[in-house]
Amino acid sequence: MKISDNKYVTLTYDLHVGEGEELELMEQATAERPMEFIYGTNSMLEAFEKEIDGLSAGDAFSFSISPEDAYGEYDENRIIELPKSIFEVDGKIDEEMLFEGNTLPMMDSSGNRLVGSVVSIGENEVTMDFNHPLAGEIMHFSGSIVDVREATVEEIAALFSSGGCGCGCGSGSCGSCGDEAKGGQGGSCGCGSGGGGCGSGCNC
Repeated sequence: MKISDNKYVTLTYDLHVGEGEELELMEQATAERPMEFIYGTNSMLEAFEKEIDGLSAGDAFSFSISPEDAYGEYDENRIIELPKSIFEVDGKIDEEMLFEGNTLPMMDSSGNRLVGSVVSIGENEVTMDFNHPLAGEIMHFSGSIVDVREATVEEIAALFSSGGCGCGCGSGSCGSCGDEAKGGQGGSCGCGSGGGGCGSGCNC
């Protein structure tokens, strides 16, 4: 069976980023923890789906995705200082949530869900980076298709009712769509590095 719309796809991959000899392994979906998703449901980057379209179980793939076809170029304007007070819970800062390097789901004044990384914490402000972790990176994928089958009606319904995270989170890069964060922040799909597998799949 070939990959096409509404097929349930299981695959493995290595994701490297960078150029030339300076490639860095960013994430993996292994045979023990493969990446799973329903093709053609906007769960994945369009460029990723285009590259594996028509492949079957056992087929190997290797391709690269440029920033313009993925998460765009890195934008310094998306580094923003926010009042530290908005991160308070019952008048106190939750240090288990607010620490440098942590990724937090947030919501802007228009109700749009965002995911930002904590860059630094000052006395009265917090610097957040709202660029995608892979913004500006060329992503290099290599892997193979493990299985292709028809997605069940229940699997498709569950995908859309869950808000669009169409991956099995087998690669470990896609967190669950969890509770709303505190301090005036909205809930969001907690993607990790956001690579190609689960990472590119979550519509955060």
